Amino acid sequence: MDLNKAMIIGRLTRDPEGRTTPNGQTVTSFSVATNFTWTDSSGQKQEKVEFHNIVAWRKLAEICNQYLSKGKRVYIEGRIQTRDWTGQDGVKRYRTEIIAENMIMLDGGTSGQNFGQNQPNNQNDFKQSQPQNNEPVINLDEDNETPNEPKNNDDEINVEEIPF
Repeated sequence: MDLNKAMIIGRLTRDPEGRTTPNGQTVTSFSVATNFTWTDSSGQKQEKVEFHNIVAWRKLAEICNQYLSKGKRVYIEGRIQTRDWTGQDGVKRYRTEIIAENMIMLDGGTSGQNFGQNQPNNQNDFKQSQPQNNEPVINLDEDNETPNEPKNNDDEINVEEIPF
């Protein structure tokens, strides 16, 4: 069995950009920065920042677009995906993204609110994702389909139509 799971906590580097595909699917993209700090062999504190490209689909995309903004702290859980395309200059390009499945806002108005598809059904399994302030958890998995993938091949997105 394989596993493709990414979990990050960081801050948005820009406001989310929402779009609608030609087939009517809502998609939102944004970037999250995470920091890694360490002390090097000479005792100096070092820091490295990683920037993660995030893509959310359907209802989660609408929520991200509505509630997130630059500088907000957020938890994102999803899967890593790399896509490729050929640019107008004929050069093949690659972009690695986290396709968001769950999102928790960690500061701001609805802090701790958990938005996503894979909410636990058993109260014992609920401990890790239960918001600390006991706000309700919203399950967006309306029809048991992954909210971040096109429903069929007709819904595939032309990368050049959505410039992230």
